[in-house]
Amino acid sequence: MTSWLWGTGLLLIHLLGIVSAVMALMSSRTSQGAIAWIISLLTFPYVAVPAYWFFGRPRFYGYVSARGERDSVLRQMLNRYRSNMLPYCSPSLTADIQAVEQLAMMPLTQQNHAELLIDGKETFESLFAGIDRAKHYVLIQFFIVRNDVLGRRLQHHLELAAKRGVRVYFLYDEVGSRKLDEGYLKDLSNVGVKVSAFRSSRGFKHPFQLNFRNHRKVLVVDGEQGWLGGFNVGVEYLGESSRHGPWRDTHLMLEGPSVLGLQEAFWEDWHWATGEVINLQWQPIAMPAPSHDVVIVPSGPADRLDTASLLVQSLIHSANEKLWVTSPYFVPDQGVQDALRLAAMRGVDVRVMIPERPDHLLVFLSAFSFLPDMLRAGVKIYRYLPGFLHQKQYSSTRAQLPSEPSIWIIDRSDSTLK
Repeated sequence: MTSWLWGTGLLLIHLLGIVSAVMALMSSRTSQGAIAWIISLLTFPYVAVPAYWFFGRPRFYGYVSARGERDSVLRQMLNRYRSNMLPYCSPSLTADIQAVEQLAMMPLTQQNHAELLIDGKETFESLFAGIDRAKHYVLIQFFIVRNDVLGRRLQHHLELAAKRGVRVYFLYDEVGSRKLDEGYLKDLSNVGVKVSAFRSSRGFKHPFQLNFRNHRKVLVVDGEQGWLGGFNVGVEYLGESSRHGPWRDTHLMLEGPSVLGLQEAFWEDWHWATGEVINLQWQPIAMPAPSHDVVIVPSGPADRLDTASLLVQSLIHSANEKLWVTSPYFVPDQGVQDALRLAAMRGVDVRVMIPERPDHLLVFLSAFSFLPDMLRAGVKIYRYLPGFLHQKQYSSTRAQLPSEPSIWIIDRSDSTLK
């Protein structure tokens, strides 16, 4: 009897491996990924099947269906907001920008102000000052929030805002912030802050999506000012970690019509997490000259196309003088690798800076599989020595347009600013 049960169980595992392999074939975004999963699922189903169902499915069906709900529940409000943006849309678009707008499903807007924030102290002082200026609402989400000195400072500013009547919506990722204790969240809730985790699925409908994470770091105040970039909330981001040392990162503060694009990204994420439609201000506020052109690109697993990869490839192909890249996790897909090599071979000054100290060893080591090919093509590779490099940035210039460089702050499955 026992041997019969074991035999039946093994047969079911192998059958599930076959079914999973077919799913991987139909849904993997790259041929390399599909082949790797198929071989693993058919050869080692005892290990590969659980791994695939927890980490391998790329479509995140619950979130995709939620985006469908958005089309019916939120579309009317979005259309009204988008019509308000028309006076601020850029009238003369290049083919590159038109492609970016299609990827973003958002317009390139004028009359914005963008302020570059470098490293932790400057960034968090700006964030906290923005929260203290809030009159109507604060929208805030981070992948990682820690209950340390910096996390408690954030908590203090949010609590003060809530006590003076400001609506505060606090969204955190349940895996990235897994060490955030209930007491921290309860203290926020007790003063009126609306708190929610961004879960891999709502309820138990799609439980096997642990790799569906929300990596955004966004703050929006009153629909008038917004912040995005690389910083999470923890003292290591201030350079106070003995393991990482000085922490090099970049954030941005935005004012102007582009803030509403950032607000829309949070609005959709909050709707996914809670089912609630927040009542917000959707009237753009233009900045005086000189101003910046900005488009927000909120990429994610519900996108029809591989937004982040196509966005980067578009930038690389448009560069003909200089292309400088910084990334802590430089593991580009094949399309981006090919584009970087081709750019170097056609004479573009292509430089890539990666950390000297890793925070995720396997990701760090994986880069060495393709760096030799990059070097042979003429790509220059640099290491950041003073501490840990966490910023994600692509910067390019064109020889015929020396006054119009493009700067992209890019984070996979994150909000992107051009």
